[in-house]
Amino acid sequence: MKPKELGDHYILSSSPHAHSPVGISRIMLDVIVALLPTTAVGIWMFGMPAVWTIAVCVCSCILTEALCRIAMRRESTLGDLSAVVTGLLLALNLPAGLPLWMAVAGSVFAIGICKQVFGGLGMNPFNPALAARAFMLISFTGPMTTWLRPSACIGGGCQAGCSATPALADAVTCATPLAFIKKGDLTQLPTLWDMAVGNMPGCIGEVSALALALGGIYLLWRKVITWHIPFSFIATAAVYSLVSGRAPAAVEIMTGGIMIGAIFMATDYVTSPTTAKGKLIFGFGCGLLCMLIRQFGGYPEGCSFAILIMNALCPLINRWAQPKPFGAKQ
Repeated sequence: MKPKELGDHYILSSSPHAHSPVGISRIMLDVIVALLPTTAVGIWMFGMPAVWTIAVCVCSCILTEALCRIAMRRESTLGDLSAVVTGLLLALNLPAGLPLWMAVAGSVFAIGICKQVFGGLGMNPFNPALAARAFMLISFTGPMTTWLRPSACIGGGCQAGCSATPALADAVTCATPLAFIKKGDLTQLPTLWDMAVGNMPGCIGEVSALALALGGIYLLWRKVITWHIPFSFIATAAVYSLVSGRAPAAVEIMTGGIMIGAIFMATDYVTSPTTAKGKLIFGFGCGLLCMLIRQFGGYPEGCSFAILIMNALCPLINRWAQPKPFGAKQ
């Protein structure tokens, strides 16, 4: 029997039936635009080492994704810009001056192992950039914890712990504010203004709280993210710092990876909950784990590990926070 024409049948598909006209490439482009202020500050503060790290990470991620798609005999996904976002986020979570071959290794791990092995975008259980950073931190602990602070130190504003004479060096290595907090020495901390504008050692993209906040406002305005995860993440870290007395809340929030983690990492669509209730729980867990690792862990920073742990718990949170259908029994 000859089947009827397609027009004579209803086209059935699974939910959701309402589709947004916003595509993946536009969302990724918005994320790239939101990252431009903190990228610019990182380049201004750390110079060419930051430029090379960013360029190598982005190019390595693009090339790895292209090769993986060819090897898997699947269509190219470079047009969705997700590989560019992963490379940029990874670079912004690395110290300037890191050996470039390590940046390549981290990029290959992020795309090849953390993303494409699971099937590509939308199927990865962990944030690829954060998983790659954790891999690099464990594998290359020394280089991953060596921080440059060229712009301030050359001007004579070096903190204690810098390894070179400012007048004779183009760049010097310094201890981060979190390292001083870990030691209980709050006298060496930079001013709040330095933390806001990025005049302190740290990863390329995490030093300027103002630049990160500007990017967050842009993403909220474009409705790429909602307020739930950033608010609950940052609020939990602030309350914990006030209760513990380890350091002022503003210092804890404006140093390390809390700002970039709360705005750009924890809000990843694939690895974060889908409901508002789930997002609040997720952000709370990220903030609490981050502060617990900072205070009791072996590393001064705990943001990456906190988000990765909550990524693993995301399916459970989604199940628990799923709203009850109207009329359904408990």
